[in-house]
Amino acid sequence: MIDNFTPSPFAAELTGAGVPEHLHGWLGQFGIGALVVKMGIRFLEMSPERTVATMPVEGNTQVAGILHGGAHVVLAETLGSFSAAMHAGPNRHAVGIEVNATHHRSIAKGLVTGTCTAIHLGGTLTTHEIVMTDEQGRRLSTARITSMLRDNNRA
Repeated sequence: MIDNFTPSPFAAELTGAGVPEHLHGWLGQFGIGALVVKMGIRFLEMSPERTVATMPVEGNTQVAGILHGGAHVVLAETLGSFSAAMHAGPNRHAVGIEVNATHHRSIAKGLVTGTCTAIHLGGTLTTHEIVMTDEQGRRLSTARITSMLRDNNRA
């Protein structure tokens, strides 16, 4: 258990990923996850209603030199999952139960921005739409994730 006086073992990771200070207590025991770090995802905004982050294309490409379709989905699921977990609140957690994505345009370099917007914030389910855009604001892909909210003491 992390208290307010013990530094989080993930403090540098959270700060480096742009996680707002007020969320460090919540994420201090877990960090943001190795895949999020590896993909270079950096948060700009975080709330249940709207979460925004960037991800570099470099290092996340497929053999043809464009951003891997799975990287789009990793960004989308990361944003939707964090938003759902914030909505779940204390003593609850979110479990993704469905994710889908449509790829509209490829990108070979630069930075991708994912903007996650809540479609439904219920007591047991959340649904978020995530739109990935390039630096010119062109839509690269659209994803949707539905998460189930569960109590921490349930298996």
